Amino acid sequence: MVLRARSFLDSQIAHAFEPTIASMSSARLRPLLYSLLRSTPKPPALPPNFSTAVSPDSDLPVPASPPTQESILRVLKKLDKSPPKALAFFNRITSQCGFKPAHLTYNLVLQILCHKDSMKDFWAFLKSVDDAGHTIDRRTYVTLLANFKKHKMAAESSALTQFYSRAMAKAASDAAIDSAAKLILGSKEWSEAVEKKLQDLNLSLSEIVVAKVLRIMRRFPSKALAFFRWAGQRPGYKHGLVAYNAMARILGREDSIGEFWSLVREMKGEGHEMDVDTYVKLSRRFQKTMMMREAVELYELMMDGPYKPAIQDCSVLLRRIARSGADLELVFRVVRKYEAAGYSLSKVLYDGIHRSLTSIGRFAEAEEILKRMKLAGYEPDSITYSHLVYGLCKVKRLNEACKVLDNMEADGCVPDLMTWTALIQGHCSIGEVDEALELLTKMIERNYEADADVLDVLVKGLCSKRRVDSAYTLVVEMMNTHVRPWQATFKYLIQELLSVRMLEEALKVLNSMKSHRFPPFADPFPPYIAKYGTIEDARDFLNALTVNNYPSSMTYLHVFKSFLQEGRYSEAQDLLSKCPRYICEHGEISKLFSSIKAGNAA
Repeated sequence: MVLRARSFLDSQIAHAFEPTIASMSSARLRPLLYSLLRSTPKPPALPPNFSTAVSPDSDLPVPASPPTQESILRVLKKLDKSPPKALAFFNRITSQCGFKPAHLTYNLVLQILCHKDSMKDFWAFLKSVDDAGHTIDRRTYVTLLANFKKHKMAAESSALTQFYSRAMAKAASDAAIDSAAKLILGSKEWSEAVEKKLQDLNLSLSEIVVAKVLRIMRRFPSKALAFFRWAGQRPGYKHGLVAYNAMARILGREDSIGEFWSLVREMKGEGHEMDVDTYVKLSRRFQKTMMMREAVELYELMMDGPYKPAIQDCSVLLRRIARSGADLELVFRVVRKYEAAGYSLSKVLYDGIHRSLTSIGRFAEAEEILKRMKLAGYEPDSITYSHLVYGLCKVKRLNEACKVLDNMEADGCVPDLMTWTALIQGHCSIGEVDEALELLTKMIERNYEADADVLDVLVKGLCSKRRVDSAYTLVVEMMNTHVRPWQATFKYLIQELLSVRMLEEALKVLNSMKSHRFPPFADPFPPYIAKYGTIEDARDFLNALTVNNYPSSMTYLHVFKSFLQEGRYSEAQDLLSKCPRYICEHGEISKLFSSIKAGNAA
């Protein structure tokens, strides 16, 4: 039994680490990994600058030649749940394999050691990082600090903050880096004169130095690239993982996208891969700026590499493609790459593809996706049908949308509130508000309880047809059935009521906001009352706002200013005479009326 269990464990370890070990160009690290994963590690004798509480004795095998930065990062990420094993692996690699850790490696180990049971090792390693001439990057610092605060480790949080502040102050004092960046940014164009001045600065090039200079110039892609090329040609220096990724983050934008892809090809040719942090940053930027084709190409690039995006990135990207209205082929490219990586489509991904198709009116293809979805063992549910219903309503195929509802029930799939809301919203979006109200009635008859989402859709639909009184009545009736409208619905309805001079109803809505414990939406009332209302209207408004000491003096001031702007000085004076004494004696209000009196006297 023991041998069988050991054999099973070996097979699982080999399977888990097979891609990692293969990427190291040899199997030299296999014995070391197996030993780390199957036993409690005994760390090796350490260099002087790597003190730790772990015992230095070990009989772990050692690779014959130094591995690459990328391979070590991959192994460390596999060990991130076991800080002692990760530290033992790092120490052995650095002390006996000739491996020189890069900035990313040091920061990753710090993140792994940031555990309450590994604090002694954490602080010893942090000192070693400093002694080795490296610093904590901003992202790592924020991650470590958040972890300390999460576990209420106040002393550690304070110590880390002090350390980081000193490190940043030291980095900020590096005059050569600042001078280099200022020199380049102050020059109209790159020239031999600029290169000569850079050489005179005696800038000691390293990946960290290059990355820092690039960061200062991150808003000037062409100048940053010129410096990057110059640095790459300097004797004794060669760009590595950190520098390439720093440059990629700068070039990954619309005005330098050609240079970005050229750099990516060069980077791969040099044996470096884009790291996950760079991918996440660029993918979000591409999606935010609607560069969906670039976002898809970046996803494909990463899926072909060793650092694959998170599984959920596929569904996120599909949603963004659907909302952007981009070429449908991008959807299928994402799906093909996802499946090629060995993943099978989940229900969420099928729904994402289906949403993309229905949102642009490709209903035949959407039907094919539903068939594939059923063959894969996933039955369409209310979420799936809601996408279809809304898509049909969007292109004014309302009868078909209603039939979908009937077919759902015939197939035993009970429509939920989301499906009803989609159908009601679809009718409202094309102005068929009466039909939307009929659907609401039918929905309630079938024992569905309307919610704030449905109410908001109907209120906006009614107001869009100038049926503001009906919207008000609907809100009142729904509140009587214990529906709690959104704050945004209250605010929207108040503005619409005032636009058709329904002040009394608007004040009642204002009172309803108070009863539902929303901050009262007072801003539109003073200008309206000053223009169309009376003194009694103003008093009703101020009374509606009264909660303890509310309304504030600033609210009174707003009302007075509105009356005066409409030229209604006598009414403002009359209102002031009926206000509480502390309002009459308020400094700004007194000053306001005094200035008006002085102006009239003049």
